Amino acid sequence: MRTEGTLWGHPNFLRLWAGQSVSVFGDQVSLLALPLTAVLTLDAAAVDMGILTASAWAPHLVLSLFAGAWIDRRSDRRRIMIAADLGRALLLASVPLAALLDLLRIEQLFAVAFLVGCLTVLFDQSYTSLFITVVPREAIVEANSKLSTTRAGAAVAGPGAAGLLVRLLGAPFALALDAGTFLVSALFLRKIDAPEPKVEPDGGVRLWRRLGEGFRWIGGNALYRATVGGSATINFFNFMLSAILVLYASRELGLGAGQIGIVFSAGAVGALIGAPAAPWVARRLGIGRAVALGAVLFPAPLLLIPAASGSERLVFATLLAAELLASFGVMIYDVNQNSITAALVPYRLRGRVSGTSRFLNYGLRPLGALAGGALGETIGLRPTLWIAAGGALLGLVWYVLSPVVSLREVPLVEEA
Repeated sequence: MRTEGTLWGHPNFLRLWAGQSVSVFGDQVSLLALPLTAVLTLDAAAVDMGILTASAWAPHLVLSLFAGAWIDRRSDRRRIMIAADLGRALLLASVPLAALLDLLRIEQLFAVAFLVGCLTVLFDQSYTSLFITVVPREAIVEANSKLSTTRAGAAVAGPGAAGLLVRLLGAPFALALDAGTFLVSALFLRKIDAPEPKVEPDGGVRLWRRLGEGFRWIGGNALYRATVGGSATINFFNFMLSAILVLYASRELGLGAGQIGIVFSAGAVGALIGAPAAPWVARRLGIGRAVALGAVLFPAPLLLIPAASGSERLVFATLLAAELLASFGVMIYDVNQNSITAALVPYRLRGRVSGTSRFLNYGLRPLGALAGGALGETIGLRPTLWIAAGGALLGLVWYVLSPVVSLREVPLVEEA
């Protein structure tokens, strides 16, 4: 049964969508402006870039498990999200302020990245529960497609805007825009009035036992276990690449801030095409095979990045092609995989399973970033990029050896 278009009559989803659309645009600005601040303003080295990227993702490794168990005992998850938005706005605003006072140091960037990451963990794990309360099950794929489309649109406009702002104002001051978008997101979240289900009493169960429930549930669910393993593998190697990509493009390939911004923006056109195409691919192939296809289409084009050589125009075109094709692939992958995982987890376990999943999946991102920075410093940027792009293809193995590829549609949620 076709359900596209059903969400236009759901005000709470539209508010959630609007707030996230504004916020992810600002995130795309910071995605380029923060590393450019390190490279252009503070003359960072490869190892510094690895630490900076790792700082942003380390909270998923050290905080996700406990945050998930804590959030499962909270009935005010929307308020947690609002507080996280306000905190992130203040932290990002501290960077241009410090630059204005000539006090900015690389250590501040590390600290801001880490603390923003901590608040992002709280926001995202609360978001998974809020999402399922405002989106009907039959519209989950449509909702993920709409959210992914706006993320892709932000990825088109954000880096280009960041490159322009960096050229006009300087890299630190471009971060002020992202700070403002978090305030807008908080305002939209305040207007959502969807009732949150009551929290079940824990019966005095200890924290470690509640944490263990997340691990046991994932370990016992073959579908979810494969999605965690596949994503963790891809993300580890992808973050080896992303940690040094701006440094590689700037110093080794000789591209300027504006060109790098265009590469990120133009590449995201592929995501803008891929997000609405993802449900179509799932209907034609089945949602499981669509995920497996995305696990190839996402990392394979990244091999073009270390292969880039020749004239400045050819190098520029090669990076554009890599970003364009990889961004299309990641939408085929993410939209369909996120739809599977959103439908699988019982509400009572969402915080714990989300926390465990992030610990296993997102927790590998800082390790990948540190590995990328360390290898980039020792064996060079280009060889490290070859290892990263090739290694990400190993994520496909998890899906080929699992029941995921046999799924035709979104599975029923297990409320046991």
